[in-house]
Amino acid sequence: MSALAEHVEALSLIDHHVHGAFVEDDDEARLQSALNEASLAPLTDPGSAWDSQVGFAVRRWCSELLDLPRHCAADKYWTRRAELGEAEVTRRFLRAAGVDAWLVDTGLPGGSLLGPPAMAAASQARAYEVVRLETVAEELVAEPAGADDFVSRLGQRLASPGPDVVAAKSVLAYRAGFDHDLSRPDDREVAAAAARWRDESGMRIRLTDVTIMRFAIHAALDGGLPLQLHTGFGDSDLRLDHANPALLTDFLRATASAGTPIVLLHCYPYEREAGYLAQAFEHVHMDVGLAVNFTGARSREVVGRSLELAPFGKLLYSSDAAGPAELHHLGARLWRNAVTAVLDDWVDRDEWSAADARRVVTMIGRDNARRVYGLA
Repeated sequence: MSALAEHVEALSLIDHHVHGAFVEDDDEARLQSALNEASLAPLTDPGSAWDSQVGFAVRRWCSELLDLPRHCAADKYWTRRAELGEAEVTRRFLRAAGVDAWLVDTGLPGGSLLGPPAMAAASQARAYEVVRLETVAEELVAEPAGADDFVSRLGQRLASPGPDVVAAKSVLAYRAGFDHDLSRPDDREVAAAAARWRDESGMRIRLTDVTIMRFAIHAALDGGLPLQLHTGFGDSDLRLDHANPALLTDFLRATASAGTPIVLLHCYPYEREAGYLAQAFEHVHMDVGLAVNFTGARSREVVGRSLELAPFGKLLYSSDAAGPAELHHLGARLWRNAVTAVLDDWVDRDEWSAADARRVVTMIGRDNARRVYGLA
């Protein structure tokens, strides 16, 4: 093991964007579905999910934590996992990840995933909350006041989000895409949009109105909350070409003077566009979370591309894991493998010094997140 590899292995990470692990035991189909990020429908052949980069990576890097040999067969992996139960599996994988703090997006449907306090308890680490703007707006419009004073209530909620809230996140990429005017709308426009939304939503209050999402994004920035934006690939609810972060250029230019951090999440396959934006705008940061897990053995190329243009003080580590705790561990494991392989090669070729490599790894793995989110 190289000196850099030893440093990377010992580094406690801050996972700056993640979701909770599963709460309860369930069948194998749930695990298999979680190994396919894109499909929203049940897989015709759930077992086929194992035949993927992430499926192979789970069998390689997670089996030993379940007391199994590397690359064990998928059926044996599931049998052992079921014997241990979800709580024990979660405890093992979260603690093995070497993560000191989790920044947990709580916007996914409640009840099935651990919240920040439970993530902290299971991992014996710290956990903070990232509020999802669309969820906050949906909660407000569902209250008895509905659209009445919606503008002021949303602004107040984001100005005082709670002591453990460290950031806001938007899934605009899913709900509408980035190819819209994203300037701040007039308050009267927002109030009218909220009234229409209340009247038309019925029993299914799902925010898709771009005017309200624009307002929520600017309200979060006004309140000083770092803003996380999903970009790049995700499930089939989005149009990938509408989630290219380059489409945010005008919005990023318009918000530059305020200086509130904006973090482009995931980015794949647009990590080069995101790197350009991180270089072009002082308040823009990025990660390649989610992509690292799902590209598996090819993840070192993704990490390498993220290091091409973006200033190193603008790169953050995340797993974007959701559900199986394997993904929380795997994100950290694959990132450590990738950054070690990429930077060791540069050190060996005398392109970088070993001291600079160690310093950059520490910046990306934890120190940049500390600064961006104001963590201790």
